[in-house]
Amino acid sequence: MPYELLVGLRYLRARRRNRFISINSAVSMIGIAVGVWALIVVLSVMNGFQKEVRTRILGVVSHVQISSVGNRLADWQSIAKLAVQQPHVLAAAPFVQGQAMLTTGQSVRGALIRGILPDAEEQVADLGAHMRMGKLESLKPGEFDVVLGADLARALGVLPGDKVAVVAPQGLITPAGVIPRLKQFTVSGIFEAGIADADSALALVDLRDAQTLYQLGDEVTGVRLKLDDLFAASGVARELLAKLPPDTYASDWTRTHANFFRAVAIEKNMMFIILALIVLVATINIVSTLVVAVKDKQGDIAILRTLGAHPRSVMGIFIAQGMLMGLIGTLAGVVLGVVTALNIDVIVPAIEQVLGFKILAKDVYLIPELPSDLQVSDVVRISLMALTLSFAATLYPSWSASRMNPAEALRYE
Repeated sequence: MPYELLVGLRYLRARRRNRFISINSAVSMIGIAVGVWALIVVLSVMNGFQKEVRTRILGVVSHVQISSVGNRLADWQSIAKLAVQQPHVLAAAPFVQGQAMLTTGQSVRGALIRGILPDAEEQVADLGAHMRMGKLESLKPGEFDVVLGADLARALGVLPGDKVAVVAPQGLITPAGVIPRLKQFTVSGIFEAGIADADSALALVDLRDAQTLYQLGDEVTGVRLKLDDLFAASGVARELLAKLPPDTYASDWTRTHANFFRAVAIEKNMMFIILALIVLVATINIVSTLVVAVKDKQGDIAILRTLGAHPRSVMGIFIAQGMLMGLIGTLAGVVLGVVTALNIDVIVPAIEQVLGFKILAKDVYLIPELPSDLQVSDVVRISLMALTLSFAATLYPSWSASRMNPAEALRYE
């Protein structure tokens, strides 16, 4: 072991004369550990939140959506056939979408009606996996059944088998004026996707029933595509634009939800910067600890210099002392952060049970539980940042020690 490292390690130990320095060293290590711990946990939770919301959103919307001007796509079969021939495209499904009012008894709610082909829809979305009552296959043409989101069904106070009246915005023009078009549907199922927008406002009906309701004939609103790689959506949409008819366009999930995911990415970066200040404060404490240590060890430094120690060696002693504080604090923080991030699904419910309230409300945060996605790249980045700040904090005190004049230091010894 180099003697610089050996002496630096010795200076970390508590002695009667330098117990204050040892306490400061412990405070610095604890501060770095807490900062690294907080950074790993927060970034893991934000990664998990982003991943969970993206998965839930794409289970309701689509990777790529093809529509036309006026939201009326006539020859959708040929467009769907063209789309599935493109690389990365796994499946295509037509849909009809429009606004409506749902009423039952005294309850009235606005809803987004989506007409689907259940077999085709299963290939592009995951709504079938989120059914709580009934099945998606219960939607059959001509029977005018509807599958409601859980929150929407709860607001209307209906269960499978109950009737709801669907009021379409397009009215019938009569001599007496415009009369809203109304059709009675039977609730055949309830789904819960875990996204407030879908659970509280989405109603699924059969494609042909939706075409009848909105008077579309054989036309549809568009075609939804599912890809084998969701991050290839932008490229697939661009390739399709070059092959689609002039009045048809393609949009992908990165555009339809770009603001949300961009906001999450910005928030993640800002949280990294804010929480990194905890580590910065702890490393500043290393500076004060080393300055006091240099002042306390003036005699030792002078003796080492008179014995032939090079100024670089003296500098290395205090760099080693500071880096040991940074290394120990970083390792402790990494261990605590990794353990916490991997067990967040156990820790958070325990805290909620003790405190007696729900940390995450689904209607505010879109998802009811706190997710975690620990990424090695984040752990490495945080560790390197903490060690770099620790090294920077040692430079001035160690440089000051290396410039000490042995004669001046030993004058009053």
